[in-house]
Amino acid sequence: MLLAVDAGNTNVVFALVDNGAIRARWRIATDPRRTADEYAVWLNQLLMLEGFAMADVDAVIIATVVPRALHNLEVLASKYFKVTPLIAGQAPVEWGIALDVAEPASVGADRVVNAIAAHHLYTGDLIVIDFGTATTFDVVDYSGAYKGGIIAPGINLSLDALVSAAAKLPRIAIAAPEDRSVIGRTTEAQMQIGVFWGYVAMIEGLVARMRAEIGRPVRVISTGGLAVLFDAHTDIFDAIAPDLTIQGLALMHGRI
Repeated sequence: MLLAVDAGNTNVVFALVDNGAIRARWRIATDPRRTADEYAVWLNQLLMLEGFAMADVDAVIIATVVPRALHNLEVLASKYFKVTPLIAGQAPVEWGIALDVAEPASVGADRVVNAIAAHHLYTGDLIVIDFGTATTFDVVDYSGAYKGGIIAPGINLSLDALVSAAAKLPRIAIAAPEDRSVIGRTTEAQMQIGVFWGYVAMIEGLVARMRAEIGRPVRVISTGGLAVLFDAHTDIFDAIAPDLTIQGLALMHGRI
């Protein structure tokens, strides 16, 4: 089986993939100081809870936007799974799609992997929105080429910045307000409206601008932990694909 690893700025996601089907997935907070031994102890226990063993893994593929985390993940693969890990974007698993942007080398691995998976799963021009540490909007054209996009602060990052910069504002949970009113009667309600409906308005506004610039019918695909939350309060998404990055890694592994 394949162990697909998506090392993001906030979490590292591990997924066990068998013939394209995701059998189990786990996440742990990203910490570049975490050693291969620590990963191995944690993963071994989780594998056993799901009825698997480390010996069941015969391949590892990694995508990361945290360069300092890569070494320990490579050691994990070689020391504990006895395999040489594949690194997304490096031989023999090059991207295989055109990166039609000014600085191709600067595009995050997760965004390219998402583009690969989205083009495989959906037809036509696409906008892929990934709700992570940052919220990214990526344009993939009908041929599968990555055309560029937008990077915006993630909603958690925005809320953290607001609370840390304003001494009297309380920390609130990210959730939809109880009603659709945008005139809050308490400080907490006003913050929730600003964070939640403000974010919905940003998503809808940016997608509208991107659609107008593309000039052709576009499908909007959403991924990331908060995709489902926003989907209930806007009709902007055509599909929710929570495992898009893992699916992209599995597709890349399947090419070799």
